[in-house]
Amino acid sequence: MSVILEGIVEALRLLVTLDQEVLGITLRTLQVSGTATAISVLMGIPVGTFLALTNFFGRGLSVSFVNFGMGLPPVVVGLTTWLLLTRYGPLGMLGLLYTPTAMIIAQAIIASPIVAGFTLAAVQSVNPKLRLQMLSLGATRLQYLLMLLWEARLGIIAAIIAGFGGVVSEVGASMMVGGNVRGYTRVLTTATVMEVSKGKFELATALSIILLVLTFFIMMVLSYMQQRGRRP
Repeated sequence: MSVILEGIVEALRLLVTLDQEVLGITLRTLQVSGTATAISVLMGIPVGTFLALTNFFGRGLSVSFVNFGMGLPPVVVGLTTWLLLTRYGPLGMLGLLYTPTAMIIAQAIIASPIVAGFTLAAVQSVNPKLRLQMLSLGATRLQYLLMLLWEARLGIIAAIIAGFGGVVSEVGASMMVGGNVRGYTRVLTTATVMEVSKGKFELATALSIILLVLTFFIMMVLSYMQQRGRRP
C-alpha cells in the first residue's frame, strides 16, 4: 500500500514540477498512439464500411480475417514488424527500426482490425428500412454513404475508443520495434516496465498513474462526443 501512496505523491510531484523527461515521455506517448489511431481510423472505417455494404466472393473469409486481427497478440505484431524492418528484412533499407515511426506502424497494425471490426458491426446494425428510405428519397451514392455513417456514428466512435485503448496500453510491440531508447522512443508503458525491472516501483507507479489520467481524459472527450445529445 505504501508503494501506491508514494507513487501517487511522486506522480503529483512530476506533474507539478513539469519534469522534462516525464513530459517528453507523455507527449511521445500521445504522438505515437494518437498517430497510430488516426492511421487505423483512415484504414479501418473504409474497410469496415466496405465489408458491411458489399457482397462478394470471399467476404466471409475477409470478415473472419478482420475478427482474427482484433485479437492479434501485440508481441506477434511486434515480431512481424521487427522482421520486416530489420536491416536484412524486406523494408530494412528504410532504416525505420528503433524509431517512433516503427512504433506507429506496429500500433496501427494492432488498431486497424479493431476499428474495422467495430465499424463493420456498427454499419450493419443500421436499420435496413432506413437504408431503403435513403435510396428511395433519391440520395446519391456519396450522400447515402455519409448518412449511413452518421447513423452509425455511435458505434464508429466506439471503434475509435477501442482502437486507441488497444494501442495506448500496448507495450510488447513498442519495446520490440522501438527499443525503449531514452529521449527518443520511450513511452509511458515501456518506461513503466523498465522502472519495474530496475526495482523503482514508486516511479513505475507514478508513470502508471500518469498514463491512467492521460487515457481517462482522452476517453472522456471521446465519450462526450459519442453520448452528446443521447442522454436518456
